[in-house]
Amino acid sequence: MKTRTAYVCSACKAQSPRWQGQCPKCQAWNTLEPVQVQSAQGTAPTANRPVDLRDMSQFQEDRISTHLLGLDPVLGSGFVPGGVILVGGEPGIGKSTLLLQVASAMENSGKAVIYVSGEESLSQIRGRAERLGMLGGRLTAMASNQAEDILACMEDRPALVVVDSVQTMVSSKAEGLPGSVSQVRAVATALVERAKQTGVTVILVGHVTKDGQIAGPKLLEHMVDTVLYLEGDKEHLFRILRVVKNRFGPSNEILLFEMKEQGMSVIEDPSTFFLQARDTALSGTALVMSMESQRPFVVEVQALVTRTFLAFPRRTALGFDSNRLHLLIAVMEKRLQVNLGQVDVYAKVGGGLRMKDPGLDLGIVAAILSSLYDRPLPEGAVFWGEVDLNGQIRPVTGHDVRLRQAANLGYAPMVHPRAGAKGDGWSRISDVQRMLFGELGKK
Repeated sequence: MKTRTAYVCSACKAQSPRWQGQCPKCQAWNTLEPVQVQSAQGTAPTANRPVDLRDMSQFQEDRISTHLLGLDPVLGSGFVPGGVILVGGEPGIGKSTLLLQVASAMENSGKAVIYVSGEESLSQIRGRAERLGMLGGRLTAMASNQAEDILACMEDRPALVVVDSVQTMVSSKAEGLPGSVSQVRAVATALVERAKQTGVTVILVGHVTKDGQIAGPKLLEHMVDTVLYLEGDKEHLFRILRVVKNRFGPSNEILLFEMKEQGMSVIEDPSTFFLQARDTALSGTALVMSMESQRPFVVEVQALVTRTFLAFPRRTALGFDSNRLHLLIAVMEKRLQVNLGQVDVYAKVGGGLRMKDPGLDLGIVAAILSSLYDRPLPEGAVFWGEVDLNGQIRPVTGHDVRLRQAANLGYAPMVHPRAGAKGDGWSRISDVQRMLFGELGKK
């Protein structure tokens, strides 16, 4: 047996891993007293033998619906009993709002849900729920930062437990402050084990670092079954829920939301949603048929080329990697013989979206050329294709899906790479330049 020191409240018997002036549970002052606690070092493991998987009976788990439009298909037909989901995102991006909507929708359908918050008091949770119009039905919440309180609630076997957030929770079986590596590991391990034992679905909210990665040990992402990231610009109303890992369904799926007064609203058809109030007579804008997961939708790429007053021209990219902009500018100067060394180049993806699709390359090139020549692109033109270092346009994934979607939406001309040796399309950006700008595009 291993002996360690814990602090027990004389009023409510709650345990704390360290001494503090106020009990974190009953809020009484100067009631924590040190006690010696013994914990088992572990028992000898039982012998385990490999088995032939053909002898195993096939098990089909029963899914639990989230009762939130569009979320079930992204997760793979809903929540899996005993599954653990990790949701990450920047502060203020809408994680708590979205999960409170899920909790309210499931409880209104008759499922037992417990929303546990270590960051807000019950009055704050009630105020948020009231602003979102969720107090019309049952909504069960608890304000605590003790992992043991959550484990005790899971013994009642609710359908879902939301922990907001895992970095604020402490376990009496580990030392350190909330959010430390030891505490995050201990809390996550205890919750995952209890979820598998009881069949309760658990959602853990995770803080992110300044680099956008979930804070804490990387082990946290390996332990859970599903990892979701809520992305977007807080200055805009659009959010993307991206499935990074999913043991029970497809990964790399996305779901688009719009932030409204009543919470997150799913964008059912994002095909042309981000093109509202677009002026086709302006130069420097290009439409790109992008692919995120299996969903094709049109986004607007904007570029501004203007004379510089600095010794080193500026290169600014919003919504995609700035290194990609530097690479494309170098390719254009080399292969198109355009002088971009004396101008500032700014480029962004409209709507506050952040895209990683390599098919954006051709649209970025077209938008930069449009702004450079101050000539608008054809009104119905749509672009997609990857540009390599030789100025050739390479095919991208989902070419046929993009082509069908562009045809269904009535876009023309469709500027894209050749699908085959004899297929329609373009092979070099110099050909696209001459096609779009005629005499201006000739070397």
